Amino acid sequence: MNRRTVTDRHDQLAAEVRVLRDRVVGVTDVVVASVDGLLITSETDETDETAGAESLAALTAASFSIAGRAGSMTSKGRLHHTVSQFTDGYLVARAVGEMALIGVVGDVGMDVQRLHVEAQESAERISVLLTAARTKSEAN
Repeated sequence: MNRRTVTDRHDQLAAEVRVLRDRVVGVTDVVVASVDGLLITSETDETDETAGAESLAALTAASFSIAGRAGSMTSKGRLHHTVSQFTDGYLVARAVGEMALIGVVGDVGMDVQRLHVEAQESAERISVLLTAARTKSEAN
């Protein structure tokens, strides 16, 4: 895979994350992470964007993993998303296929219902981008 293709795909992923952030009232931070918590791309309000985004990627994977284990132990099936509601906002983790997650932080006014719709659509588009990148790298 050439450098231009990698850059294009990264730009497309970053654009998708920005669109999700812009379409939902109250969203402050969005990351795409691998299921093991490694940052793929982000759009955050943090001044130190990398450290904040990397931490959010790890937290997203950890919370998703714990909830997934709970689903497995209670025979409830495969986990699709989690919503953690706090005094001052939310952390939402959503599966992107088998290999990645979207993590969203929102303030107390975040439109959670709208987020579910938009995040599902974003997850589908992100999955296509990640799968295409993986297929290309396996072909080389």
